[in-house]
Amino acid sequence: MAIKITCINKDNGNHENPNVAITHLGWVNDVTGNTGITTRLDLYDFIKKGNYVYVERFGNKVKVTTAETSNGTKYVKTEADSTTENNLLSLKECN
Repeated sequence: MAIKITCINKDNGNHENPNVAITHLGWVNDVTGNTGITTRLDLYDFIKKGNYVYVERFGNKVKVTTAETSNGTKYVKTEADSTTENNLLSLKECN
């Protein structure tokens, strides 16, 4: 199953990594068209189970992967591509 991340919500705290500020992510399922909002940790687990998650920016699909900070905080991020912007953090806020 593939889902596209369409928006994010961030908290206002200070973090060692800006991706850790993401609390929730909005998505759409490519096959069913279902939409939803999930927590960062639930999406992390979803990806770890082998599911494909991506962000579409400027017509390009960029894979979302998992990572951990040196303190063990789990988060998601996009793979590097040809843009200098952070594809995940550049998404609009979810309503």
